Amino acid sequence: MSLLSNPLLPMVLLAGLAISITSGLIGSYVVVKRIVFISGSIAHSVLGGMGLFLWLRRTYDIAWLTPLAGALVAAVISAFLIGWIRMKYREREDTVIAALWSLGMAIGVIFVSLTPGYNVELIHFLFGNILWVTRADIQLLFSLDIVIIILILLFHRRFLALCFDEKQALLQKVPVQSLYFLLLVLIALSVVLLIQIVGAILVIAMLAIPAAIAGSFTHRLSTMMMLAIGVSAFLTTGGTLLAFELNWPPGATMALLASVLYMIHFIWAPRRRVG
Repeated sequence: MSLLSNPLLPMVLLAGLAISITSGLIGSYVVVKRIVFISGSIAHSVLGGMGLFLWLRRTYDIAWLTPLAGALVAAVISAFLIGWIRMKYREREDTVIAALWSLGMAIGVIFVSLTPGYNVELIHFLFGNILWVTRADIQLLFSLDIVIIILILLFHRRFLALCFDEKQALLQKVPVQSLYFLLLVLIALSVVLLIQIVGAILVIAMLAIPAAIAGSFTHRLSTMMMLAIGVSAFLTTGGTLLAFELNWPPGATMALLASVLYMIHFIWAPRRRVG
């Protein structure tokens, strides 16, 4: 049976739209601010929270300690730690962020090894599968989208100042540190949203590549965001269809399609500076 006649198709398309909105909006800030490496650190550190919460759930039978909840807690904590490190220890930022990246993954691997039983839940969040989404997942995805959209509408102009001229923003009495922490928290929320579809390991591809492609066709950030949402929607839909036909993992197929599209874009697309 083809995916087009599959009753799961509406759910798949809705899930793809939900993550495309977040990918396009937050990914544009990530690319323009040039904090892809920081975003990658947040994305990979969630493994520690997922592993810990899964171990607590299985060991002490605490039903609400799900891997997704652990991912959210770990992502927000990592965001605040990275923001604090950047403000206090700017000269060693890359090294410390890499250490946090490794720490999160190490904690996750340790607790996964200690967790009894077969950890299929964690495998799902590590590699993602858009075909597994439920109505509850769709509701959660769009709820996070709404939160992100509201915050962007409230703080977009200040985020612009933060991304393009941080020193000038400081001179204009813009609360740069608070805004930077808020942006990192939004990235953390985006990571949690995206891992349900493409998995924690591949999330950075969907967060950065659509925005990077869109940025070469416009010099306006708002236009870049809309284009990035469209590119992300194409990648999620096309990746899902391709994965279904070839019997490949959907998350990995999306990331592969994104990488191939980016390489084609890198060779042929015009170069513009978003500003």
